[in-house]
Formats: sequence, C-alpha cells, structure tokens
Amino acid sequence: MIRSMTGYGESASHERGVHSFLEVRSLNSKYFKAVIRLPDEFQGLEAELESELRRRLTRGTVTLTARTSEDAGGASHRINQDVLNSYVEQIKGAAGLSGMQVHIDAAALLALPGVLQPPADEEERIRRVRASFLALLDKSCAQLVAMREREGRALLADLLSLRDLITSRLERIRLRAPAVVLEYEQRLRQRIDMLLQGSNLRLEPSDLIREIAVYAEKSDIAEELARLAGHIAQFTDLLSQADGQPIGRTLDFLAQEMLREANTIASKSGDSEIARDIVEVKGAIDRIKEQVQNVE
Repeated sequence: MIRSMTGYGESASHERGVHSFLEVRSLNSKYFKAVIRLPDEFQGLEAELESELRRRLTRGTVTLTARTSEDAGGASHRINQDVLNSYVEQIKGAAGLSGMQVHIDAAALLALPGVLQPPADEEERIRRVRASFLALLDKSCAQLVAMREREGRALLADLLSLRDLITSRLERIRLRAPAVVLEYEQRLRQRIDMLLQGSNLRLEPSDLIREIAVYAEKSDIAEELARLAGHIAQFTDLLSQADGQPIGRTLDFLAQEMLREANTIASKSGDSEIARDIVEVKGAIDRIKEQVQNVE
C-alpha cells in the first residue's frame, strides 16, 4: 500500500500538573527534512526527537512543534538575589555615575548571566517532559501515518485508473500500427499511378518495395511499445507492493521513462489515429508525474 507524504497528527497530555502538546505535519519533499520547534529549555531533546521521526518516516518535510506548561510555579526560574545585588552595586559605583540618579531596566538586569537560575529539580523536570514528548510523538505519528495511508489509497486508485487508460490506448496503437504501412503503400501506389498515367514510364516493383521498406523502418514503433509496456508492468508491480517501502522516487523515474517512449512514438508515427491515442497517453503520464510527487 502506497502512502502520501501529506499528513497531520497531534496529541496532548496532562499529568501531575504538567500540560504537554505535540503536533507533527508533513508535506512533499524529495528527501526527508525535519524542522523541530521546542521551548528553549528543551532544545537538548531535538536530536532525539528527530531520530524518532526518521525511524517512522522516510520522505517529506516534517515539522514537529511541541510545548509544555505547568499549573504550579515549580517550573519557574529563581532570581539569585546575591548576583542581582552585585550587578546593581557595580552599576551604581561605576565611574561617572557617583551622586547621580540611576534608572535601571529590570528586564535588562534579569537577562544578565547568573541572575535567573533554573529550579533545583530542573533535571527531573526535563526527564518528565522528555518522556511525555516521546509518548505524544508516538500518538501523533500514528495519526499522521494513518492520514498518509488514507490519502495513499486515493492516490493508488487514481494511479491505477491512469495506468488502465494508458494500457488501453497502447493496445489500440499496437493493433493500428501494421495498418499504417499498408495504407501508406496504397496511397503511394495511387499517387504513382496518377503521375504515370498517360506516359510511357514504368515503375520497377523493386523500387516501390524499397520505398515502402524505408517508410516501414522509419515508422516502426514496436520497440517503443514493448519498452513502454515493460515500464507499465513495473509500475503495476510497484503499486502492488505490500512491504510498505517508499516507492515515490522510483515511480517518478519510471514516469519520466514512460514519457520518453511516448514522445518517441509520437515523433515516429504520422498516423492521425495513433497521434490522438498517444496524446491521451502523454496526458495520462503527465498526471502520473504530478501524482507521484506526493507518494512517499
């Protein structure tokens, strides 16, 4: 079963006064790319969360956003009063400020090194949040993968219908191709007979046969039809895989090869019926190329 690269999942928890929320979004991308957005104090968890994402997802631009808050004030930072007083005294005693009224920006003071200190149980808090984020990541990724699989089923149905359209048009082209040479021979004979009418000139049969053989060689599309049929067979095999392996890039490459063969058929055949069918084939392949951009 193929999977789309577009998906979304979210989950939340509330445990021992701690609220945690995590969401995962994924969009199309040629490769895997993770964007992790965490609160500043939990940036150290980024590498582990990205590793967990890579274990579950193969392709796509994946954005993970997580945040947490606590009901009580246990998570708040503490002001180191000694350090703060030291900064204030140094500012007041700075050269050129003696005897002057000094206005101090409290926010700027709090940003100075050592003024704000993490709570004493910061390590324990990070461990709890880590466990919470990992559990939420499991749930969110399960939702995202389920959404990818639902979209994948819709993609599969569309790709199979396009494959069937191509197959039916190729069969019509295959049946039509031998008649193209015969019709060319008839037109050529009629044209020659008209040109030679009333003259004493005579066309050697070998010359006519040689001309027809040259045309048949130039317009022969049997090889291209065989290769295109082979690509369609491989395309079908990939769509029927049940191992869950990513196939999007392989499908994209196959679609390019299919279009190459279709363009060659279009350039070699001057028949109007084949031209109409090959236009439909090329249109279906273009749609396949668009659709497989979203296949994982």
